[in-house]
Amino acid sequence: MKWKRSERLVDMTRYLLESPHELIPLTKFSERYESAKSSISEDLTIIKATFEETGAGKLVTVTGAAGGVKFIPKMGDLEVREVISLLMDELGHSDRLLPGGYLFMADLLGNPYIMDCVGKVFASRFSDTEIDVIMTVATKGIPIAHAIARHLNVPVVIVRRDSKVTEGSTVSINYVSGSTRRIQTMMLSKRSMKSGQKVLITDDFMKAGGTMVGMKHLLEEFGCELAGTAVLVEAEHHEEVILDNYSSLVKLLSVNEKNRTIVLSEGNYFLEGGK
Repeated sequence: MKWKRSERLVDMTRYLLESPHELIPLTKFSERYESAKSSISEDLTIIKATFEETGAGKLVTVTGAAGGVKFIPKMGDLEVREVISLLMDELGHSDRLLPGGYLFMADLLGNPYIMDCVGKVFASRFSDTEIDVIMTVATKGIPIAHAIARHLNVPVVIVRRDSKVTEGSTVSINYVSGSTRRIQTMMLSKRSMKSGQKVLITDDFMKAGGTMVGMKHLLEEFGCELAGTAVLVEAEHHEEVILDNYSSLVKLLSVNEKNRTIVLSEGNYFLEGGK
C-alpha cells in the first residue's frame, strides 16, 4: 500500500494519541509508511504545530541513536478550569449530600468522558515528573487511577484492605485513618511493584490524608519513591492535614445537612507545587 501524505498524517496522529509518553523511533514510521525519514520529519513538524495550536499536547523530539518522538498530553489552564467547573457543577447538587459530610460521586467515577478529562488534567499536572506506576486504594479510586495511567502510559496497582487469594503473598501495614483516627490495615501484592519505582498515588476523596499517608508508608516497604499525589475532591480541613504536597481539583468547603446545601471551590491544582 502506498500511503498518501494526508493518510500518513491521520494515521500518525492516531498512533501518537494512542501511545502517550512512548518514545517512537522515526524508523518505525518510515518502515510503516515506506517513506523516507525526511518525509516523516516533515509530517511530524505539521503534527507538532497542530498539537500545540489546538492544545492537545506537545511532541518532543529526542536526538541520538536511540532517539525518536514522544507525545506528551497537555491541557491548557483554560481547559483545566473548564473540567474543574464541570466537576463543581455536578457535585453541587443537594441530592449528592451523604451523612457525615461525604458526597455521592459513583456516577461521576463511572462516567468515561469525565474520568478521561480528569485523567488528562492530572497527567498534564505531572507530565514533567518521572512516574512509573499509579497507585490507589480499592475501590473508588480505581477509575481515576486508570484514567491518569491512560494518559501517562503507565500501569496501575491497587491497594486492598483485605487479603485476596488471587493476590499471592502480600505486604501489609497498619495506618491511622485521618478522619476517624482508627487503626486500619492496607495491603499490596509483593509482585505489584519493583524497588526504586516512582509512584503517583491518587484517590477520589480526602479529609485529613490518613489513607494517602498509609499508601506512602506502604511504598517505603517496597523501596519505592513517592512522585506525587492526586486528589479529586478534598474536604475543608478543620484539623491538621497530615499530608504534604498534594494536588486537588475541587475543595469541599462546607455542607449543611439540614438545609441540604453544598459549598465548593477550586482545589489547589494551580498552586505552585500543590499544597
